[in-house]
Amino acid sequence: MTTEQQTVKKIREAGEAREALGSALRRAGIQLPAMDVRPLLHADGAGYALVSLGECSVPVARELAAVIEKGAER
Repeated sequence: MTTEQQTVKKIREAGEAREALGSALRRAGIQLPAMDVRPLLHADGAGYALVSLGECSVPVARELAAVIEKGAER
């Protein structure tokens, strides 16, 4: 697999992770307005991708924290 193919695969995987997280958050009644995938490429051509959660309001941040705390109690 070439470096470019590996990078494309990583970006696709990050997109799938973003969709899974977005779906889980919606089921919990939370929507982050600016989730996206940001590919990062190095000078040598190697790359990876990040799921950017963007910004959210204070109420949404508190709702997200509450959902995480509830899950952490299990």
